[in-house]
Amino acid sequence: MNNRVAVMDLGTNTFHLLIAEHHPQKLFTEIRHEYVGVKLGEGGINEGTIKPDAYRRGVDTLINFGRLIKEHGVTQIKAIATSAMRSASNGPQFMAEVDERAGIRIETISGDREATYIYEGVKASGCIGSRNSLIVDIGGGSVEFILGDDRHIHYKQSFEIGAARLMALFNKTDPISAENINDLHQYLNDKLSPLFAVLRDHTINNLIGSSGAFETFAELIERSKGNDFDLKQTPVYHFEWEDLKNVIKNIVRANHDERAAMKGIIPVRVDMIVVASLLTHYLMNKLKVNGVIMSAYSLKEGVIAELFGLRKL
Repeated sequence: MNNRVAVMDLGTNTFHLLIAEHHPQKLFTEIRHEYVGVKLGEGGINEGTIKPDAYRRGVDTLINFGRLIKEHGVTQIKAIATSAMRSASNGPQFMAEVDERAGIRIETISGDREATYIYEGVKASGCIGSRNSLIVDIGGGSVEFILGDDRHIHYKQSFEIGAARLMALFNKTDPISAENINDLHQYLNDKLSPLFAVLRDHTINNLIGSSGAFETFAELIERSKGNDFDLKQTPVYHFEWEDLKNVIKNIVRANHDERAAMKGIIPVRVDMIVVASLLTHYLMNKLKVNGVIMSAYSLKEGVIAELFGLRKL
């Protein structure tokens, strides 16, 4: 019996297509993984609209995804849209056009459900232990925080403070100025006050960053040491504090061209990695956790767990 599935994570910054088959010893076998820096939120993320160029890039990418899905004999398809699509006034029009032209029906999910999928994906990587971890998923439009252990979620919340939104608000100079960094910190103090109120009553062992910027941090660190880094071989990565602080410092101090020249930063992250780095450093200082871990598994792996009947979400 063919149990090949296609999962699409249609984020504010990047569109992912993961085609996979069930594997009895692990969550899945990857058949194909495509990701495209669509930048759906570019220019319109804080205005609640998908701008024409981003709209075209998104539709074209999904037409290509639809072709790949047909080529690979997929039996189940799930396309998940998150923050940018949730908040865009022309999101329904975009989804209708994709359904008509690519044969892909997009499901827009709430921030709460997004957080649940992320938890299940990270859990499948095996990096959540019996003590509390705080999972942080820095997207382009939103950031999800999930507090939990390997048995339960104790708290989850999605905040509309994704990297595309923060970049539009605070990245006014290149490199970013000390004044803008201070303004960003004050903004985060205000926006994340509900999170910190909850965390006062809990001890956190680890901060787990799911995919995105944390993959970039890990790759930059390993490349600086002369090592190859393959996410397929290293879906979980444990950071050394000094390594992570140093790579963040180098990113924040660099200008666009210097960041673009860093081997390990993919083009779509060259600019947004700055505010993502500042948010990560802010959380490290604020929460004083024992360690920081990267999980390459996130939302799409959580969706796969649901499709294979391994989790009921």
